[in-house]
Amino acid sequence: MKTDIESEKIVAQKNEKSNIKYSDFLNSKTVEATVSGFEVSDEDISPVLKSHQREAVKWAVRGGCRALFERFGLGKTVQELEYCRLITSREDGQALIVLPLGVRQEFVHDAVELLHIQKPVYVRNMSEIKETRAPILLTNYERLRDGDINPEYFTAVCLDEASVLRSFGSKTYQTFLKICEKVKYKLVATATPDPNKYKEIIHYAGFLGVMDTGQALTRFFQRDSTKANNLTLYPHKEAEFWLWVSTWALFLSKLSDLGFDDTGYDLPPMEIRYHKLPSVVRRKCDRLTGQIAFENDAAESLSSAAHEKRDSLPARISKMKELVDASPDDNFILWHDLEDERHAIKKVLPEAVEVYGSQDLDIREQNVIDFSEGKIRLLATKKEISGQGCNFQKHCHRAIFVGIDYKFNDFIQAIHRIYRFLQTEKVIIDIIYTENEQLILDELIAKWDRFNHQQEKMRELIKENGLNNNEIISKMKRSIGVERLEVKGKNYTAVLNDCVRETQNMPGNSVDLIHTSIPFSNHYEYTPSYNDFGHNDNNEKFFEQMDFLTPELLRILRPGRVAAIHVKDRILFGNATGNGMPTVDPFSDMTVMHFIKHGFMYMGRIIVLTDVVRENNQTYRLGWTEQCKDGTKMGVGCPEYVLLFRKLPTDTSKAYADNPVTKSKSEYTRARWQLDAHAFYRSSGDRLLSKDEIKQIPISKIQKLYKNYSVSNVYDFSSHVAITEDFDECSRLPATFMLMPPASWSDSIWDDINRMNTLNTSQSKKRQALHVCPLQIDIVERIIERYSNPGETVFDPFGGLMTVPLTAVKMGRKGIGIELNADYFRDGVGYLKQFEDSEEQLTMFDVINL
Repeated sequence: MKTDIESEKIVAQKNEKSNIKYSDFLNSKTVEATVSGFEVSDEDISPVLKSHQREAVKWAVRGGCRALFERFGLGKTVQELEYCRLITSREDGQALIVLPLGVRQEFVHDAVELLHIQKPVYVRNMSEIKETRAPILLTNYERLRDGDINPEYFTAVCLDEASVLRSFGSKTYQTFLKICEKVKYKLVATATPDPNKYKEIIHYAGFLGVMDTGQALTRFFQRDSTKANNLTLYPHKEAEFWLWVSTWALFLSKLSDLGFDDTGYDLPPMEIRYHKLPSVVRRKCDRLTGQIAFENDAAESLSSAAHEKRDSLPARISKMKELVDASPDDNFILWHDLEDERHAIKKVLPEAVEVYGSQDLDIREQNVIDFSEGKIRLLATKKEISGQGCNFQKHCHRAIFVGIDYKFNDFIQAIHRIYRFLQTEKVIIDIIYTENEQLILDELIAKWDRFNHQQEKMRELIKENGLNNNEIISKMKRSIGVERLEVKGKNYTAVLNDCVRETQNMPGNSVDLIHTSIPFSNHYEYTPSYNDFGHNDNNEKFFEQMDFLTPELLRILRPGRVAAIHVKDRILFGNATGNGMPTVDPFSDMTVMHFIKHGFMYMGRIIVLTDVVRENNQTYRLGWTEQCKDGTKMGVGCPEYVLLFRKLPTDTSKAYADNPVTKSKSEYTRARWQLDAHAFYRSSGDRLLSKDEIKQIPISKIQKLYKNYSVSNVYDFSSHVAITEDFDECSRLPATFMLMPPASWSDSIWDDINRMNTLNTSQSKKRQALHVCPLQIDIVERIIERYSNPGETVFDPFGGLMTVPLTAVKMGRKGIGIELNADYFRDGVGYLKQFEDSEEQLTMFDVINL
């Protein structure tokens, strides 16, 4: 028989081996942009390229799949061409440059006149591609979007002005970035990856194969639990996010960012002139109330904006003509959005040359070339047509926006057709808008400020780190581990630490109940540390980390006792899976199999119903409109689960726990048992109220009244639908929460959980960051009451705000919680201390309750 000392040595050796493996696992989480290209020397690169262009091309070719986010006028066109030339010279096959309509002349000119290489060939379909031996081919985005060209045919694919994909819509945008998955070499080139639209940058990373888009969103962004697709960078991850971007994307604002001389690349001054015109006063009638109101804000709706555009057209065109006539020696770009505007411009300025969508492509390109060469004085065109890739700075320094809208990328691109390097004149931008469009202008200016701020941040990163990815990656590394901190009270212990490390040092058979809400795979991250269980690529990696924790949970749990694990299935969105529809990831079932694998006995699950309306506001997957279009793609709301697992007792003949959870029959009556076991409710005589009666009841009381009726009567689906439809007809059915959810008849389905009853309520009052997956207090109370005895120890390895330890202490137990996030730990300890202090000192409320 082994002595205690020998047993301790065995445990210590086991922990040491486990710690080594765990450290290796944590270190494997480091993110590095894959290097899949080859080295090229300065001699390999065309001498025509300037110093900054040469370094950028060498960096991109070495990386294989990279992005050039360079400021307007730094010569991305020649860099793209040289990137393709170097790759096709070394590898078999051809390179395809995908570009916006109307800019191919820029590539042909730079290839032939500057680089002196074979003229790139413009192609429309696969037949034309197979007929030419040219190493570099050109095509438009529409050709790939419509399936005319298969990009997998090429060795290299380059996306020029890739931000143009925004105009194709979100679904096409995401689909497009996946169709080049098997292409070995990929390059993205654009001057404006909008920092206001993080998802665009994430999609570029997905296109380049740097990181899966879903993984990147999970890693760096916090989700709004009340609204789908409302993503913001975690504050503690902002620096790491932009460091990560800089490992695969070159943000270049000035040559000096890479240590080169800025001579010849100084931007001239730019003056923005705002011309506010009076708005036509319009009245609108509320169809429900009949009230007449003045419409004074074009930002209210799309229809309001359209009305404003239409009504203000004569005044805007008149102002434009006044500006043009005042400077007869200057060339102008006249930016407009509508066909009516184009016709009006042509009417008052007949000399203006037009560029528009239905125009013959050759004529359109010739008009653009003529304007860029100074042969045309006035060019009337749309931002979405000529706002990408065109270089007009040689002969034009004036631009007039005949109208404005919210599209910041189109706006900034249009400005930089003339405000770019090699411009020698002061640039003057005239913006014409109306009083009712003031909010639209304010939003454009705010986006512009954010854009400039982010450009400056990226510039500082490049100046600090250059193109040395190893230096950047070393700065990206998150902390591994945390300085342990323990706070003890009379009945609680709270520990700041990695739960794996901490549980390894806990005594065996030392806790009576484990109750926790485990991280939902890689759905959220709570800290910047690699120890964070949410910091994993996928379910497989998440459960690989759980493999280090779950055996320890089994070891420290007393024989015969319960581990109650709170989980929820996850929604997989169609744009991430490629299925075109949301599906459900059975995370709860995976959790069951994981715990069984590690020796736990599965005892079933408690179902906690959730509000389907609130869930739809978070996911947009259960919409009423979509249900009416095609009910076959609609699933159901996802409840939460408390999975019940048991550690086998020492004696399995009757399987009583070594220390059973017992209840006195005088306190736990037969009647209570029957209600717990079967949940049958005798009718109280209550009834559904008439429509007129209901109208008089406050909304806040309707939910309670309906539930009382629901649990005391036989459920009638038709009646349920009818009464909710009555509410809808009289505009009393809320859109933000479910007014009358069906009530539960079973003790295994809990429908009365107060979702506002979490420690987040106190946090929100202090305007602090909320815990993204709080465990409801009344769930915890029920589990502790059901599966533990007074005085016993309740343990939560993912303590969060210490809801479980706090509730345990309130219910006469001892609580232990472990948390990795220092902020959550601090708040949780605050709640625990506050409770123990209030227990020791009599308060006014205690006196009132006597």
